Amino acid sequence: MASDPRHDRADEADLLVRAQAGDHAAFGRLVRLHQRRLYSCALQLLADAGEAEDAVQETFLRAYRALAKFDGRSELSTWLYRICMNVSLNILRKRRRAATSDIADPRVPEPVADPTQGDTDPRRSVEAVQLYGKLAAALDSLSPSLRSTVILVCIQGVPQKDAAEALGCPEGTIAWRIHEARRRLRDLLGEELASEIATVAAASRGRTR
Repeated sequence: MASDPRHDRADEADLLVRAQAGDHAAFGRLVRLHQRRLYSCALQLLADAGEAEDAVQETFLRAYRALAKFDGRSELSTWLYRICMNVSLNILRKRRRAATSDIADPRVPEPVADPTQGDTDPRRSVEAVQLYGKLAAALDSLSPSLRSTVILVCIQGVPQKDAAEALGCPEGTIAWRIHEARRRLRDLLGEELASEIATVAAASRGRTR
C-alpha cells in the first residue's frame, strides 16, 4: 500500500523541528529521506560518481549548518535541491578534466535485461543503454543553466515553480530554458530520439524514489 503524502509531509515536518532543536538522529533520518534523489541529481549534472557523492555530502553539511535559518517558506526538498545544484555547479566551474576518459559514464545503466519488467531481449536492453548514452552526451552539450533545469524538471520531476526557487530565477525563465533545451536536444538527437526522452526520464525517476 502506498504511503499517504500528507503523512509523509507531517513526518518530515516533525523530523525537521526535532533536527532544528539539535536532534542528530532526526537530521540523519532527513538525510536518508532525500539523499538518493539529491545524488541522482548531482550525478546527472556531474557525470562522476565520486564528485556526486562529494556534492551530496557537502549539501547536507551546508544544510545542517544553516538548518536553524530554514523558515519553511519553501519545501525542504526545494531548499536541498538549491544547495545541491549550487554545490554541483561550483564543482563544474572548478573542474579541470581531461578531454577524454576511459571511465564508463555512471549515468548509463549496464545492458542487463530485466525479466521482472517483461524485458528478456538482450538487444532491447543494449538499445536502451545506447539511448541513455546519447541522452547523457546531449545533456553534457548544454550550458550548465540549461542542463540543471532539464535535470530538475524533466529527469527529477520537480515542478517548474519549485525548480525556479531552487535555481533562484523566475518561473518564466524555467519555462524558457525547458523550451530551449528541448529544441537543442531535438537538433542533436533528431526528432525520433528526442521523443524517447520522456520515457528515459520517467525510468530514471523511478529508480531514485
